[in-house]
Amino acid sequence: MLEHFFQCPYCWEEVSMVLDTSILSQSYIEDCEVCCNPIEIKTQFYKKELQNFTAISLEQ
Repeated sequence: MLEHFFQCPYCWEEVSMVLDTSILSQSYIEDCEVCCNPIEIKTQFYKKELQNFTAISLEQ
């Protein structure tokens, strides 16, 4: 497990998330812990090290 800090694409606050390093690639939606808006999270790991992380707003 890895704690990762990033900026919310809605409220611009720094938030943290615990990522599972045993899953090589995943995409899911999680609400911001500050403003509660949905964020699409995409992660990629290689040898348990974070290679790519994106946090995208779901605004239409």
